[in-house]
Amino acid sequence: MRVLISGAGIAGPALAYWLRHHGAEATIVERAPAPRPGGQALDVRGAALDVVDRMGRLGDLRKARTRMRGSSMLAADGTELFRSTEFAPSSGRLDSDDVEILRDDLVALLAGAAGGADLRYGEAIAGLEQDADGVDVRLRGGTTERFDLVVGADGLHSAVRRAIFPDAVPHHLGAYVAVYTAPNDLGLDEWQVWLRDDRTGAGAGIYTARDNRELRVNVGFMSGPVGYDRHDLDAQRRLVHERCAGLGWEIPRLLAAMDAAPDFYFDAMAQVRLDAWSSGRVTLLGDAGYCPSPLSGQGTSLALVGAYVLAEELARAGAGGLAAYEARMRPFVELNQALATENPGGPAAPESIDRAKTGITL
Repeated sequence: MRVLISGAGIAGPALAYWLRHHGAEATIVERAPAPRPGGQALDVRGAALDVVDRMGRLGDLRKARTRMRGSSMLAADGTELFRSTEFAPSSGRLDSDDVEILRDDLVALLAGAAGGADLRYGEAIAGLEQDADGVDVRLRGGTTERFDLVVGADGLHSAVRRAIFPDAVPHHLGAYVAVYTAPNDLGLDEWQVWLRDDRTGAGAGIYTARDNRELRVNVGFMSGPVGYDRHDLDAQRRLVHERCAGLGWEIPRLLAAMDAAPDFYFDAMAQVRLDAWSSGRVTLLGDAGYCPSPLSGQGTSLALVGAYVLAEELARAGAGGLAAYEARMRPFVELNQALATENPGGPAAPESIDRAKTGITL
């Protein structure tokens, strides 16, 4: 079986690993010219840890994990309301078996695991035509190739999803967030600081990275849908400045650092909710098919588990395994998406995550 995967983030390389494990041939196309730097800290939990363990990479994952010692919650003016050495909003309980890892570190780990796949940066799908036996894929580089199956693992704004379900749009959850790297001029030591202005709905979360040399800054605001050019980063920065200008403490200095950040990323908190994830020989994986939003804390785990299940069902039944993939994954997806809708004001509670992460058996 020849499978084309669109997207070299988390779900795509994980799927490529498992496809090759089962004897299939995997090609990954990624629109970006190189691995994308930066990104927030991600959590690998529950069954997703089993997936990484079965890949033989659990030791590498734990070695690359963040090492948070605790967190502080501040009022909008910077007054500390409380602190904890047991819990951090981005990490959950600090004594759990869950692993928090920076996005770029996890992407590098998975790309290494999928090293035998044909990985093409600076390439993307330009068109699809499928029949009963396969899919003819026109690539942006000008060639056309035939595959047995195409998988969209290309995130919240999936081009593959638009191709097969043109009327589907992400469900907005009422918030936007920017993520970027800044120098650790605050002197934080394996610590997180979070604050929110309840009057404006703006807030921020800051935590250390790279042995305290860096900060990963998350700053955002509550809002209904806002019209903006998704490819105009300067316009997005201006929007963040405007909506978060009233935050105190060190946030003005961190907002100034945003303008120079090489890895600035901005997007809506949103979910992808579809009645089906497949159309013929084209299917969706991870955020492209069932993004739960960062508010759930489970998007990474859904991507890793989905990759494992999809590859296993394809190994059992070829393209006929897509129905079984959805049947196994949908209850797990719905359980985890509910974490965000039940907790619209912030990260899901640890006890809710504990229930959701055990919702599937591999």
